[in-house]
Amino acid sequence: MKKYSTVFILFLCVSCQFIDKQIPSEEELLKKEIQTIDWKKVDEFPTIITCDSVFDKTLNQECFINTLSALIQQKLDTDKPKIQYTKLDTITVLVSVLPNATLQFETKQKDDNEKIDSILKAKLVDFPIIKPAIKRGIPVKTQFTLPVILKVE
Repeated sequence: MKKYSTVFILFLCVSCQFIDKQIPSEEELLKKEIQTIDWKKVDEFPTIITCDSVFDKTLNQECFINTLSALIQQKLDTDKPKIQYTKLDTITVLVSVLPNATLQFETKQKDDNEKIDSILKAKLVDFPIIKPAIKRGIPVKTQFTLPVILKVE
């Protein structure tokens, strides 16, 4: 019995070293976790209903951009008389997909910026439902630029 009690006391002395280790605080853990997150990439790119059947991430992203470009082009083609007065054949549109699934458009042109912005605000409405980008399970804002070719007759 004496042997067992000596081993037991020795075990308690050694095991106390394992219990006494410092546990990192919540702030330290949060800082480490924030440093590991890649803030430039999203887990899921925004998508539109017509692209829901595409499961590959890159193909889904291409489908979304192509579909959105085609919709923008189609909506702007209905307003040819106003666009004819611009000196541009291509405009660069900054598209923002907000977390509440709405779209915002802004031109990146220096010439005729106000005229084109007013046409964009008037024509680029009533888009199909768009699912926002997802980062760690939370909807986030994403932005990208699209070149839009103006068809002037």
